Amino acid sequence: MGSGFSGPIALTERVILHHRLGNEEHLWSLDPATGEEQWRFFYPTNYRDDFGFDNGPRATPTAYRGRLYAYGAQGVLNCLDLQTGRGIWRVDTRLLLNAPKGFFGLACSPLASGDELLLNVGGSGGNGIVAFDRLTGDIRWKASRDEASYSSPVAATIGGVRQAIFFDRQGLKAVELGTGRIRSTWRWRPRVGASVNAASPVVYDNQVMLTTSYDTGAIVLDLTRPMPQKVWSNDLSLSSHYSTPVRRGDYLYGFHGRQERGAILRCVSWRDGEIKWSQPNVRNGSILSVGERLLILQENGELIMAVATPERYQELDRAQILPFGVRAYPAFADGVLYARSPKVLVAFRLR
Repeated sequence: MGSGFSGPIALTERVILHHRLGNEEHLWSLDPATGEEQWRFFYPTNYRDDFGFDNGPRATPTAYRGRLYAYGAQGVLNCLDLQTGRGIWRVDTRLLLNAPKGFFGLACSPLASGDELLLNVGGSGGNGIVAFDRLTGDIRWKASRDEASYSSPVAATIGGVRQAIFFDRQGLKAVELGTGRIRSTWRWRPRVGASVNAASPVVYDNQVMLTTSYDTGAIVLDLTRPMPQKVWSNDLSLSSHYSTPVRRGDYLYGFHGRQERGAILRCVSWRDGEIKWSQPNVRNGSILSVGERLLILQENGELIMAVATPERYQELDRAQILPFGVRAYPAFADGVLYARSPKVLVAFRLR
């Protein structure tokens, strides 16, 4: 398989992968039991990373109601028929919405809700957040003039109102689905220009947690009032550079610290940010919460299974499943973990 940081997604009858081969971005549908190809779709790209990193797609695709939505590193948004791989519509956000390249390309996974498909485009002239008609690709509404981040939005019901929660270049944007009305904002970004906001928001009990690095850290906000109310914030509890923390009960599990300096795994309290434990020999990666377990895939390709408990770090097992250089999130379905490095896709049954 080709290059990219886009993670696989697992469905009942297929595993979808977005990656780059030569000068084309490919979308493949694979049999989840065998890895055999079911269909493929591809289109040309000339994206080049300014820092010499991977030139493949960054954003994980979204499958919703029989369609597949994929956003490439160069800003091309494709809608495909999920069963056949046939292209239905395409939007080039660079040309239509002035989407800038940014430091590391475009990296927002589309958020599908009802007949809307939302993206943090970050284009100039009011094209920050854009809602497309997911059936036709037409623009339904636009909101915000701020630049895009590398974070993907999540949907949540806050105070009885269905909203899309974004963590863009400037900070929080809580946008009402269906109308595009911005209901809440909060500036939360590093003070230096050469920085990224990459972790997705985490929502719990009408509150949202944002976390970034670069001497900024985490903040929990209550969004039930007209103006967000800060519950707590600091740079000591959970300063996540790239990966999104997971929540189980009243506790967060995530990586604290800069990726290039060696982040460490940590458990902190949602309510006040208290550090429950830190584990320095688990560094840099992604975390899935599966039942009472944490599946931690480190950048070195080692998978760790641990118990999700605030009492202490409790590791159950670990195994080397991929070569070094893992940045993409894995997917887990029906007892099988699907994970990729820049060149290899694997499926492991976990017991």
